[in-house]
Amino acid sequence: MRRLILFRHAKAEPPDGLSDHERGLVESGRAAAAAMGRWLAANGLRPDVALCSTAARARATWELASEAFEDAPEVRFEGGIYGASPETLLALTRRAGGDAGTLIIVGHNPGLGQFVEMLATKDARDGSKEQLEALPTAGVAVLDLPAGEWSATAFGEARLARTMTPKILKDGDE
Repeated sequence: MRRLILFRHAKAEPPDGLSDHERGLVESGRAAAAAMGRWLAANGLRPDVALCSTAARARATWELASEAFEDAPEVRFEGGIYGASPETLLALTRRAGGDAGTLIIVGHNPGLGQFVEMLATKDARDGSKEQLEALPTAGVAVLDLPAGEWSATAFGEARLARTMTPKILKDGDE
């Protein structure tokens, strides 16, 4: 089995003269990114490889989240994640997985939410439609894929194992 974790960047600061790519995180976003990193670590969801958008808010999200791991995973910054379609994210997954058992992609909506929806089997899509369509800021979706090579990853073959959001963590529903 292979595991793919999709992690949307945390809440970004308003543009205020910055380009969209340069926007960092607001304080609540910084706290949420760190909390989600702790949740990943506490639940044994340490990736072998992280693919992270080059946008400042995604980089900051991963930097804060990865502090929760004793041994930080290898990170690769990919400009193609910014604004990526589900098809582009699938191509990145196929190319970047290598020998990793667990891969995480830190990126943006709408692409990440659509990617979750397209990867998940029909049963998973029907059961979690609102979670799949609107992956909130700092939200995480964990997908289990069949054994095999990352290069063979296809839409409709993943099992949505779980989702987590900062709001659920804060409300203590985990």
